[in-house]
Amino acid sequence: MKQILTVIVTLLLASLNNLQAADTLTKRPNIVYIFADDWGWGDLSCHGHSWLKTPNLDRLAGEGTDFQQFNVLNPVCSPSRTAVLTGHYPARYSVHQHFAAPVQNHERGMPDWLDPKAPTLPRFLKQAGYRTAHFGKWHLTNAQTQGAPKPEAYGYDEYEVFNGGAGWPAADLHATATNAATFINKNKDKPFFINVWIHESHTPHVPTKASMEKWKHLDEQKQVYAAVITDGDNDVGTILDALKGAGVEDNTIVMFSSDNGPERTAMKQGPKKSDPDAKVTGYDTYYSVGETVGLRGRKRSVFEGGVRVPFIVRWPNTTPAGVKNNTTNFTAVDLLPTLCAAADVKLPDNYKGDGENLLAAFKGREISRTRPVFWEWQGTKTEPDYWPRLVVREGDWKLFLTEDGKRSELYRIPNDRAEKTNLTKDHPEIVSRLTKLALDWKATLPKKPDADCLTTVLDPVKPSQPKKAANNSPMSSEERAKTFDRWDTNRDGVLTLAEYLAGQKPNDLLQARFKNLDKNADGKLTKEEFAGKITK
Repeated sequence: MKQILTVIVTLLLASLNNLQAADTLTKRPNIVYIFADDWGWGDLSCHGHSWLKTPNLDRLAGEGTDFQQFNVLNPVCSPSRTAVLTGHYPARYSVHQHFAAPVQNHERGMPDWLDPKAPTLPRFLKQAGYRTAHFGKWHLTNAQTQGAPKPEAYGYDEYEVFNGGAGWPAADLHATATNAATFINKNKDKPFFINVWIHESHTPHVPTKASMEKWKHLDEQKQVYAAVITDGDNDVGTILDALKGAGVEDNTIVMFSSDNGPERTAMKQGPKKSDPDAKVTGYDTYYSVGETVGLRGRKRSVFEGGVRVPFIVRWPNTTPAGVKNNTTNFTAVDLLPTLCAAADVKLPDNYKGDGENLLAAFKGREISRTRPVFWEWQGTKTEPDYWPRLVVREGDWKLFLTEDGKRSELYRIPNDRAEKTNLTKDHPEIVSRLTKLALDWKATLPKKPDADCLTTVLDPVKPSQPKKAANNSPMSSEERAKTFDRWDTNRDGVLTLAEYLAGQKPNDLLQARFKNLDKNADGKLTKEEFAGKITK
């Protein structure tokens, strides 16, 4: 009898523990991260824009906290998103710029996709019992890249993406929010994490007819951009409505942000492209009139206009409503540890992130970072806003450097949001200390990408010059053979790399194209490798 009672008590305790565990899991907050594209800090009416209207984002800000010192860790898409996903600086994975075609990636010293072995936020949450999904833009590889890992390799249960790998199913740009809403309704009885990475306001601009009609009183340049912003704001509304309809809005963290500052505005209007069903029309960057509200720089610049972006957090009964937080220096690498803490998910002992757990800031407390923040940029290098290669921020001080550290500019944030007053001469000791911090950090970065993240299938390429025959038609194999003979200056029947380069206008991709044509990798091109089989 005693043994039977012992068994019964043991079973009851086990059942109670299971119920408590299930109850704890149910109470964990859902997490929805709406990540816009090229959406400037000033592109919200609640940030003071004079003609754009964003009622759903204004509502989100009124019901949550607007963190006004939030920075992404790169001024373009792919590395910025890498930081969000991994909690690491993107340069740790050699992701320096956006993922392009493999030839271009290799020229830049980049991989062809984000390392699937990298620690990721969705994987940590999935392992803790969350359902995970990704809807919308991917761009952690490129549409011309074959063999890239799919989202499930990074911890997602479900996904519907655009800007994925070669051969991936194409997703509708305007279905991102509705796909997420469907997922919310389907998973309302269990904790979930969703990335909703919307297209707006990236080019090509594809505004809906309804949004274009709403802004028809504006000139065309403003009309297109206002319509695009309206479509993105409507996506936010779709998510908020879905959460309310599913009865889970009070237990859901909703965040809105952008991957970098606004795109440059082209000086002249380019061609328009209409889709087959004529529901939307695509426009070029002439319509990219996003605002930084006086912040210096735009997309591709590590000054504030390129990396300070909107960050609004709503978490009912936890995050203060209607608050503007202008003191917390929050960054993209802080999201992983902060959200895992919010979900009561313990990070693995071997995870060494670059961010900090700033959950206290979500709860309305004043908190200061204890770590410096670093940026590395290897893209556009022009004056006056795109020259820095390295940046470090510590407290309110932000130092910009060339790669060798010999040129610098020092600003105090947030006192000088526009980064106009260079204080290098006034504070040489701060410049010296921060320069050492930045250069020491750079020394920890890999020199080349992981070989496992490089495709061996390069995109199809052709020699740059001449591309077409005199009649503007594609060159025949006979014409290419004649080009080969002209470039083969020593008449030995093969083209060396030097001969190949000498025959064409300078181009950063020529060496990669030479290697792609060199099928047997012997360092020389035969006429057949260069021109194909000659037809008579």
